[in-house]
Amino acid sequence: MSIIEARGLARAFTTKQGRIEAVCGVDVVVEPGEIVGFLGPNGAGKTTTLRMLTTLLQPTAGSARVVGCDLLTDPQGVRERIGYVSQVGGTDPSCPVAEELILQGELHGLSYAEAKRRAEGLYDDLDLRAIAARPAGSLSGGQRRRLDIALGLVHRPPLLFLDEPSTGLDPQSRSHLWDLVRRLRSEYKTTVFLTTHYLDEADALADRLLIIDHGRIVAEGTPDELKRRISGDVVTLEIRGDVERARLAIERHPGVRDVSGSGGALRLTVDQGERALVELVRLLDETAATLVSVNLSRPTLDDVFLTVTGRSLREDAPAA
Repeated sequence: MSIIEARGLARAFTTKQGRIEAVCGVDVVVEPGEIVGFLGPNGAGKTTTLRMLTTLLQPTAGSARVVGCDLLTDPQGVRERIGYVSQVGGTDPSCPVAEELILQGELHGLSYAEAKRRAEGLYDDLDLRAIAARPAGSLSGGQRRRLDIALGLVHRPPLLFLDEPSTGLDPQSRSHLWDLVRRLRSEYKTTVFLTTHYLDEADALADRLLIIDHGRIVAEGTPDELKRRISGDVVTLEIRGDVERARLAIERHPGVRDVSGSGGALRLTVDQGERALVELVRLLDETAATLVSVNLSRPTLDDVFLTVTGRSLREDAPAA
């Protein structure tokens, strides 16, 4: 059974300027154990979708089941079975880390003893033991983010929502956070649904990506699938000999999408770079052309994002 299954999920807002369709009937399916990245420009509907899936905003239309509970008829059941870590966090600056974790566990219906036991387990798992007695307001950005995630995990939810988890963190803290997200899946068996403005983060962490724009899912797949499907791989060749004959043969090859460049310097867009390289070398041998140099480069997720939304995600990235 899918851990998230949303069909036709939509949300409209009425403003002085009229009705605004923030989310226009999205379908979202997430399987247990996945790390799914949810990407979109500012105003694309990403935050609205996330708020609907976490019961913070009621859909205008559509349906969804989250961890086996109906989003519309059993929102309390959804809340009991998910963890949610917002972009800004939700800690009390004056409350010590240990007290904050125990209180969160009690709010989820755990006894004091059980909440304390689970907090003890999270100290080591998330490297919080040394700061357990410190108030949350005294923590560094990386420490506070680990506490935020611990608060989302203390009741051991099978599904964790992370909203922009590494915004404002230094590179070392971001790297530690990435390791932690991977451990959530491998050690806690937690499914992770995360939003991010950092494409390197999405590329490094996500098994699968959903890209939303203008309230609709416009692309879906693994990072590698999207790169190949949207942009292809780029092969740069330098050849000598009968260049024109070689160029014509390359242009007719079924795996080559586009050929640019002049003379013996050619830039090719191909579907599968490694396989295409072998076939292109054989093809050039048949045309008696000499291959002088070759380079294979892969598209980035920013290339994908630019293709499907018309702009770079970096244009919308929040300031660190």
